[in-house]
Amino acid sequence: MTHSDTGNYAAKHQDKAIPETLEMAIKEALTDNRLSCSKAHQLAQDSGFTPADVGRAADLMEIRLSGCQLGLFGHGRNKEKIKAAESPDPKLVGVLKENLKNGSLSCLKAWQIAAEFKLKKTAIAAVCEACEIKIAPCQLGAF
Repeated sequence: MTHSDTGNYAAKHQDKAIPETLEMAIKEALTDNRLSCSKAHQLAQDSGFTPADVGRAADLMEIRLSGCQLGLFGHGRNKEKIKAAESPDPKLVGVLKENLKNGSLSCLKAWQIAAEFKLKKTAIAAVCEACEIKIAPCQLGAF
């Protein structure tokens, strides 16, 4: 969804039902009426819901997601855009390209590769930026 869609996240979902326990847990996890990526994933892990379930519920509640762990919404205090890696490891680039599906690298696969290479998730996003690899879909459904 784009910035012009802000405040109308529910429109992208057919099913409008949110389990009450999930809705309450999301409300408790909010900071400034936003749900961070890390809190959404922790909530999913703790509650038994999937990250996609949490993201869909947040959309239906018209709650904006923030703090993408890959840095795709901007990162740091100044919400800076991820800068392209200057000289990415060719082996890493090869692994990223091997894992493309329909021309994109999934968020989940980016996380898995970061763990495999013992890198920060934002480092994977920086290499993707350098190689013009789009990261999608988001585990929470934000992109």
